[in-house]
Amino acid sequence: RGKDEKYRVWMPKLRVAKEYKDKRKSIDDMERNIFKFRKNSEEKSKKMDEEEKLFRETFMYHKEIRVLATATAERSVPSQRRADLPLTAGEQLDVIDTVQGHALICRNAQGRYGYVLVEHLNFR
Repeated sequence: RGKDEKYRVWMPKLRVAKEYKDKRKSIDDMERNIFKFRKNSEEKSKKMDEEEKLFRETFMYHKEIRVLATATAERSVPSQRRADLPLTAGEQLDVIDTVQGHALICRNAQGRYGYVLVEHLNFR
């Protein structure tokens, strides 16, 4: 034998469980489908733009849309009018503007805008 073979250590070939191979393949497939995510985000941004346009027409809001604060809905409230924003308990809302009285203009995660009463919100 040569010098190199004398110090070679024999290592057993480890067998990989079939479940692990399948999981690894699915992770590789997810990494390859990056473009589908981008397509969905483009569709979502188009929908948000449409909602913003509808909001500006409905509320005659010509100022810049800035988030003043974030709030969570304390309870579920159905909308009484078209201008009201329906709420579900625990939903995160962005406060856009304050209006006279106890109403705020808010935006939900789907991009819809509407009036919400202050009593239904928690500002923590």
